[in-house]
Amino acid sequence: MADPSSYRPRPGEIPDSPGVYRFRDEHRRVIYVGKAKSLRQRLANYFQDLANLHPRTRTMVTTAASVEWTVVSTEVEALQLEYSWIKEYDPRFNVKYRDDKSYPYLAVTMNEEFPRVQVMRGQKKKGVRYFGPYGHAWAIRDTVDLLLRVFPVRTCSAGVFKNAARTGRPCLLGYIDKCSAPCVERITPEDHRELADEFCDFMAGRTGTYLRRLERQMGEAAEDMEYERAARLRDDIGALRKAMEKSAVVLADATDADLIAVAEDELEAAVQIFHVRGGRVRGQRGWVTDKVEEITTGALVEHALQQLYGEESGDAVPKEVLVPALPDPVEPVQQWLTDRRGSGVSLRIPQRGDKKALMETVQRNAQQALVLHKTKRASDLTTRSRALEEIAEALGLDSAPLRIECYDISHLQGDDVVASMVVFEDGLARKSEYRRFQIKGFRGQDDVRSMHEVITRRFRRYLAEKERTGEWADGVDGTETGDDPRPVDGGAPRPVDEPYAAEPGADGRALTDGPALKDDDGRPKRFAYPPQLVVVDGGQPQVAAAQRALDELGIDDIAVCGLAKRLEEVWVPREDDPVVLPRTSEGLYLLQRVRDEAHRFAITYQRTKRAKRFRAGPLDDVPGLGETRKQALIKHFGSVKKLRSATIDQICEVPGIGRKTAETVAVALAGAAPAAPAVNTATGEIMDDEDGAPETTADALGESVSAGTPDERRGQER
Repeated sequence: MADPSSYRPRPGEIPDSPGVYRFRDEHRRVIYVGKAKSLRQRLANYFQDLANLHPRTRTMVTTAASVEWTVVSTEVEALQLEYSWIKEYDPRFNVKYRDDKSYPYLAVTMNEEFPRVQVMRGQKKKGVRYFGPYGHAWAIRDTVDLLLRVFPVRTCSAGVFKNAARTGRPCLLGYIDKCSAPCVERITPEDHRELADEFCDFMAGRTGTYLRRLERQMGEAAEDMEYERAARLRDDIGALRKAMEKSAVVLADATDADLIAVAEDELEAAVQIFHVRGGRVRGQRGWVTDKVEEITTGALVEHALQQLYGEESGDAVPKEVLVPALPDPVEPVQQWLTDRRGSGVSLRIPQRGDKKALMETVQRNAQQALVLHKTKRASDLTTRSRALEEIAEALGLDSAPLRIECYDISHLQGDDVVASMVVFEDGLARKSEYRRFQIKGFRGQDDVRSMHEVITRRFRRYLAEKERTGEWADGVDGTETGDDPRPVDGGAPRPVDEPYAAEPGADGRALTDGPALKDDDGRPKRFAYPPQLVVVDGGQPQVAAAQRALDELGIDDIAVCGLAKRLEEVWVPREDDPVVLPRTSEGLYLLQRVRDEAHRFAITYQRTKRAKRFRAGPLDDVPGLGETRKQALIKHFGSVKKLRSATIDQICEVPGIGRKTAETVAVALAGAAPAAPAVNTATGEIMDDEDGAPETTADALGESVSAGTPDERRGQER
């Protein structure tokens, strides 16, 4: 615990101007980012008597070891920079909203030649129009099914589209007139795009035009005694009206607005957003956060606005945003929203009428979301704290292990031996810091030896980082970083201890922590932040191996334990008997979640490596040849067999392939033995390469690997 006076800036050093400040801990990680109209006045509030500070603020300033700031011209610039840094550094003491689910959107891919209507989740893509978010994917599909009668836009995947174009036969939707079948050229690209534009206009709330047009056409068809056509138009009108009824009118003046409500208690806050377009509720979403800093409702609203509109522009930012409390000051936030939209945005609190009534509905939803969130064990702050305290008590630790790392070994009968490292901070998974390892010190199956190698490599990296940053006084050999000297695609050496491109977290974002993030600027460093507890998946032998690795490196301030699967016993080093936690213990539940996550991550990586090995072809061994140029070669020649018989001059004709690369490809293919013919395992037929079968035995190998029952395959894997 640091004394804030030890890093307090000298009087007069802090400028009296707008800016953004960062607090860093002893490991140079940014732990808090804030903005201020006056940096001098704001920072002075942090360096007063600790007894006068809010408990959470007191924890932050005593965890920090330094503070720095950046001066900007206006408060709007400070707001933008604060948002960028919070997103970049992910500070532990800042408010971070967690999406309570990954909401689905109705998306129209206007960036394709033939736009496609589909359900999308996750990060938004450029050139795609989004509508929503919706509470459930089935709600989108029901709406689309009704609208396809009137707007028969393509909904099929790229594979189905190409197959239909190749065979000249549309899919079922094309036969029942719920798709205009651009795959078989029933409609031109221009007319199909116009159809997609009309679909988007209807979803955006401009419904009256199409209803009036259909009603006029129905009347004309009836007058001309075209009763079948009139009946179809009548059904189309009914379908549109039914789709409109799914989102009831809540604001009679066809308002476009977002309504944001906040429900909070001392520890947590829940935010709910209703998206109203054309007077109808078109989407709903919500976030939950731990209040790790002293913060007002207006500040919570400001953070919600940053997350909601930080990546948006144009019409995605509505003309009106209704909130329960205004940020202080409100002018910079309103100007920031206006800049993102490109026109004026009204940010205000509803006072009366329909908008106030709707805000009360949103507020009730926020309150219910907070109550529901607190019932979830894994996300309950009190439950997590109790679990960490139970682990500390059972293992005899001085304090609760706020950072836990767990390691697991995975292989298939001794082949493709890999290991995983997962990280839990404050009882929650921190997927941006997951790591995976390839075991290269030896071959074969030896979990104990593998565990020793992984722990050694991970903490040798940690010691090297400490030495480089000056935190480590004694000399440590920092040159052995575990990097594979062999370049990938002619580039820089590839790390063996690979950073994990994380799955979408609870906030819907895909987090990464690769070498591009420079530790000198406070970004999370690879292997540089030590845990308080190391958990290994296994019993006494694995625990002893992990402890031996730490002892050899001279590390004595990190606890080690292991969780054995059979009886869920907790093993500690140099003890003959395990620690037995009660089956209802929150600490045991947390250790099980950590262990199971490490096992899942390890076996997923092992299966990925195995599949990649089976799919490997002769071009994979050509140095300096990346995936893009490999695909270009195959596309140009049609197969590896034809490529092998090509001359160097013919290979040079492929775009992006120079003579030196062509010579390398020719030499590599000349030295590689031709692959055995692929076999269709369903018919026993030998598939010739001329028929489009890949010149590799990957398909056959894939069939042999997948043979057997699922239980038999799981028994071979670890």
